[in-house]
Parts: sequence; structure tokens; C-alpha cells
Amino acid sequence: MSDSNNEVEQKSREKISVEVCYALPEQQTLLKVTVDAETTLKDVIELSGILEQHKEIDLAENKVGVFSKPAKLDDTLHDGDRIEIYRPLLIDPKEVRKQRALKAQQEAQRADNKKIDKAGNNGAENVNSANKNKKES
Repeated sequence: MSDSNNEVEQKSREKISVEVCYALPEQQTLLKVTVDAETTLKDVIELSGILEQHKEIDLAENKVGVFSKPAKLDDTLHDGDRIEIYRPLLIDPKEVRKQRALKAQQEAQRADNKKIDKAGNNGAENVNSANKNKKES
């Protein structure tokens, strides 16, 4: 047997510990799994049992990552890796930023209008006071 075959055989017998996590707003699931070193990310997710706990997970739809970095289902893992299964976005982040900017713009406009109204009323009050003082003199 050659050295390269021996290394492959030894790696396939080597075990690693990884975590699989999935988070909902009200519940987080973190499962620890021990698998063969050459096990793919998809196989680890399936072996973990998380798909049975969370029926809404669809590996064809949900994106996955390892320590917040995007990963592919056929990637292999390292000891201590944390697999993360991401929920689909409910709203496009660009749309959220656009809505936030519009709201800030509207609030700034309202604040400017209040300043103008205040300045306008103060000016009118000052003119009325001046006219009243002239009549009394």
C-alpha cells in the first residue's frame, strides 16, 4: 500500500467534533456531533438530526456557512467547526436601508418645519409687541 493510500485511509478513520446550529428568533438549536474527518457538510447536517427537529429547513433553499463564512454542502470540515444554517431573509437588506433613509429624511423635514413654524410665530409675536408699544407711546 502506498503512503498516499495509507494517509487517506487514516483520515477516513479519524474522528472530528463539530457543531450544527440553527437559530430562530425565539429558539436556538446547537448540536454537537462526532463524525469521520472526510464527512461533508451536508452529511453532518443530516446526521445531526437537526432536519427532524426543524422541518422548515430545506437544504436546497437555506444557505449554510462555517463560522459565518458561506460554505457549500459538499465541503469537508475541520475539528471544532461550527456549521450554521441560515434562515431566508424576510426582506431585502437594500430595501430596509432605503426605508430607513426615507424615514430619516421625513423626520428631518418635520424637524425643519417645526423650526420654521416656531421662528415664524416668534417673528409675528415680536411685530405685534412692537406695534403695541408704538401705540402706547
